[in-house]
Amino acid sequence: MVSIGNEWDGLLKDEWEKPYYKRLRGFLKREYRDYAVYPDMNDIFNALKYTSFSDVKAVILGQDPYHEPGQAHGLCFSVKKGVSPPPSLVNIFTELRNDCGVQPPKHGELTDWAKRGVLLLNTTLTVRRGSANSHRGAGWEVLTDRVISLLNEREKPLAFILWGANARAKITLLGNRAHTVLIAAHPSPLSANKGGFFGCGHFSKTNAFLREKGQGEIDWEIED
Repeated sequence: MVSIGNEWDGLLKDEWEKPYYKRLRGFLKREYRDYAVYPDMNDIFNALKYTSFSDVKAVILGQDPYHEPGQAHGLCFSVKKGVSPPPSLVNIFTELRNDCGVQPPKHGELTDWAKRGVLLLNTTLTVRRGSANSHRGAGWEVLTDRVISLLNEREKPLAFILWGANARAKITLLGNRAHTVLIAAHPSPLSANKGGFFGCGHFSKTNAFLREKGQGEIDWEIED
C-alpha cells in the first residue's frame, strides 16, 4: 500500500488495488531488482508528498525522470542540490528571470516551488538508468492521468502549465473553465531555441490568473 501522507491518500486509495497498478508494481519490483532505476524508491511520489491536493496552485507537467545518476528525486525538471542543472532547467530559469526578474539559484532543486503549491508532476514516475522513456507505457500514465483529472474536477482555480507535445496531449483531460491552461514549446534546447518557450511568460501569467481569482500568488524565487 502506498502512503503519501496527505489528501492524495484518500483520493487515490482505489488506484492501488486496480489491475493496472498491481501489474505496474510487479514490473517495478523486477526493474529495481535487475537494473539501476531512478528515482530512489522513497522518492517516487515526492511530487504528491510535497504538494497536497488542496494546496495545488499550478501544475507543471514533465515526461519522465532524468535518467543519469544523482539527478532525479521525484519532481519534474528538478535535480538534487550539488547536481548541475540540465539544459532544460537552465532555460526555465532564464525564462523566469526574463519574465519575473527572479535570479536563478545556484542549484537546480525545485523543492521550494513544490512546497508553495506547484505540483511538479512527471507523467511517468520512474526510468531505467541511461534509457529515457524506458518505463513509458508500464502503467504510470493511468495513475498520473487520474491525478490530472482529479485536479481538473476541483472547483478551486489553478493553472495547468503544459510545455511540449507530451504535456500538451493532456489537454484532453482539461475542460473545467475554473482553471487556466498555458501552453508553450518544451524548454529543452532543441525546441526552446526555435521559439515558443522563451517569452511565453507563464510564470507571470500564472500569478496574474491566481490574483484575478482571489488566490495567493506563487513566490517563484528559490533559496540558494
